[in-house]
Amino acid sequence: MKTRHLPISGTKKRILIVNCYFDDMRLPVGRRTKLPQAMGPVYLAGAFSPRTCDVRLYNEMYDGPLEDEKLLSWPDMLVLTGLSNSFDRMLHLTAYARTKNRKVIVVAGGPAVRALPLLSQRYFDIVCLGDVEELIEVAQEVLGKTYAEPDIHPRFDLAYWMGPWGYAESSRNCNFRCSYCSLTGENRPYRPYDLGFIRRQIISQGKNRRAVLLIDNNFYGNDRSHFLAKMELFRELRQSGYLRHWSALVTNDFFYQEENIRRAKEAGCVALFCGLESFDVNWLRAVRKIQNTQLPQVEMIRRCLELGVLFLYGLMLDVTRRTVADLRRELEFIVGLPDIPLPSYISLITPIPGTPHFYDCLREGRILPNTKMRDLDTTTLSLKPIDPVDDVVKFIYDIQTMRGYTGKIARHSGRFFRRYRAKLPFLAMAVALSNATVISLQTFPELSACFNPFRIRNRQRTHVSSTEPPDRLYTPAFRVDSRYENHFQPTFLTDAAGYLAEDVEPDIANGNAVPERITGRGQVC
Repeated sequence: MKTRHLPISGTKKRILIVNCYFDDMRLPVGRRTKLPQAMGPVYLAGAFSPRTCDVRLYNEMYDGPLEDEKLLSWPDMLVLTGLSNSFDRMLHLTAYARTKNRKVIVVAGGPAVRALPLLSQRYFDIVCLGDVEELIEVAQEVLGKTYAEPDIHPRFDLAYWMGPWGYAESSRNCNFRCSYCSLTGENRPYRPYDLGFIRRQIISQGKNRRAVLLIDNNFYGNDRSHFLAKMELFRELRQSGYLRHWSALVTNDFFYQEENIRRAKEAGCVALFCGLESFDVNWLRAVRKIQNTQLPQVEMIRRCLELGVLFLYGLMLDVTRRTVADLRRELEFIVGLPDIPLPSYISLITPIPGTPHFYDCLREGRILPNTKMRDLDTTTLSLKPIDPVDDVVKFIYDIQTMRGYTGKIARHSGRFFRRYRAKLPFLAMAVALSNATVISLQTFPELSACFNPFRIRNRQRTHVSSTEPPDRLYTPAFRVDSRYENHFQPTFLTDAAGYLAEDVEPDIANGNAVPERITGRGQVC
């Protein structure tokens, strides 16, 4: 933690915690039906004492961009978190809040800040590089011990966006090291939580939740005894009425033992999301996702479904290692096989700073010139592809609505329903068919504020980082102090020649765990 000592006077402190978010489709809308929703602010809020602090949360994923001048002028302390590509959004909100209240203390953390700690110190009063518990230290040091809780107590009561879904976390980080994952770049150990903490999270949300989503990075992990203990806990919570159904994210090793699926089903599990990413074994090995190569993928999915648990997954499209024709063949394979569900999402692979994949791309000169931190999303090409860029852009454009696959998707859905209607519970089947519905329907701008998965065309986009114009959010929503005009300039990852941009070079080229052969302007020694 890097802090400036800025104690603030008064009694009850006003704390605003914001999940900063850039929409992948580059539209200024909230994604209210997106699951799971961001829950970082809920856990961060638990660092502050409710007796001495008035805490409010804002979720830009759910509500859209925060541009409310009254709310931005309200806090004594503004706490910002977000994904790797949301760094610039943190700068925007910092400029807004400081324009409205020069005494506001801005605290920033999360993946974006951990990737750029030195650059972050230019803009934020307090830079947090650790886990959520670090905010307790911040509250104690800046506000005083009476304003902090001794331990994190998640404030689910403040998460107005939860609706019928409950959320909980039973572990932290992941025990695998896939080359493209931000968790690999941060190299933090996998850590299961105390069963008492898990129990308190679920019970505190009451008995009226449709289902609880376990938002662990890896619910199964490397401690099987802890997994078995969780299954016993969940059975107990079901019997007492606090847990009806639940879902979680697991890695492929969970499916090595069929018993794991059966135990989860008996404990109330209706769906498991797995980072399958691709059916191409060679690609999986190339990105160090070896755990996905031990079982035949289709057989693994089919077995899970036959046991009555919905298997959810996403696809990752790597146009730097695979041709568009190859990727299209994979999509044709999926929509032609009703034994498995359709993917929940389809995204492009991105070079997240700090990951082995990022440094591989940097050494090989594969990151496109003038790539911005903002461009590290699921719909923007930021790496040099095998095929001509125009062909890849057309492919990216088409897959936003699965253009050309609508009829096949509809037929797939009907056959999937007939095959598994007697196996899957109603809620699981509804989720499976909603994926098909979302990616089959053509898109309409007037639906964007209500139905987040619908892919809305943004005609101004190029889908290429080098030429992608800035979002509307880079134009201030109201007048900001001239001292903060630079907060609305994009943070570049690479310069016009494709080398590391000057602002991020100290963090990325000379930070911890950076290969020594990468020095200077991103060049190889």
